[in-house]
Amino acid sequence: MSLKLFDLSGRTALITGGSRGLGLQIAEAYGAAGAKLVLTARKRHELDEAAAHLGAMGAEVATVACDLTEIDTIPDVAAQAGAAFGGIDILVNNAGTSWGAPMEAHPLDGWNKVMTLNVTAPYVLTQEVGKRFMLPAGSGRIVNIASVAGLGGNRADLEMYTIAYNTSKGAMITFTRALATEWGPRGINVNALAPGFFPSKLAQVLMDRLEEKMMPGIPLRRFGGEEDLKGPALLLASDAGRHITGECIAVDGGMMA
Repeated sequence: MSLKLFDLSGRTALITGGSRGLGLQIAEAYGAAGAKLVLTARKRHELDEAAAHLGAMGAEVATVACDLTEIDTIPDVAAQAGAAFGGIDILVNNAGTSWGAPMEAHPLDGWNKVMTLNVTAPYVLTQEVGKRFMLPAGSGRIVNIASVAGLGGNRADLEMYTIAYNTSKGAMITFTRALATEWGPRGINVNALAPGFFPSKLAQVLMDRLEEKMMPGIPLRRFGGEEDLKGPALLLASDAGRHITGECIAVDGGMMA
């Protein structure tokens, strides 16, 4: 097998929430594989720091500062991203948020906040990127960042009250499968990754508080690290994964086994 199967030279990847955490990890992998990168995030200074970091690695990077919860702005975000390098070949829907509260006390505005960023924004952005770039080209890769939380509930002993987050990630897994069957005949692969616990802004507090309880439930006995999502993300974006579509790959150290 040739490692050229993993080469992304000549392709452009749009990564939402790409300035830090899992989005930046994926950007590092794609940049190292030769892709041109377009990153979105809300905070301009974080985008500038990420672009400098990736540029020092040799990647070509453009950035678009935006708030994807402002749904009406997404068509313009897609247009700006596509204009940066002349198109979009890979879309990573990574930006997300959570809200912690028991069901009986969960506020509706918290539910709506999670659903807007985690479900509606990826839906609208994917539609725009598809119409503008991938469908006319007859090719593309879409990688949705879901979560093991979307595969079921939470252990009661962990007292993790994230019903909106779990529901949103379950929705993205079903969205992935439905879109894969619809756009597969038109040359577009659509897959999802379901990370377990990685040291991100969303998860770090829980990891610090619950590590002793959580670790026995992870067969590999460790949380995800800075390199652990890169391989699966590269597989799904490259020719190495060209016959994979409609799948959700758990990257969780065996939590869901």
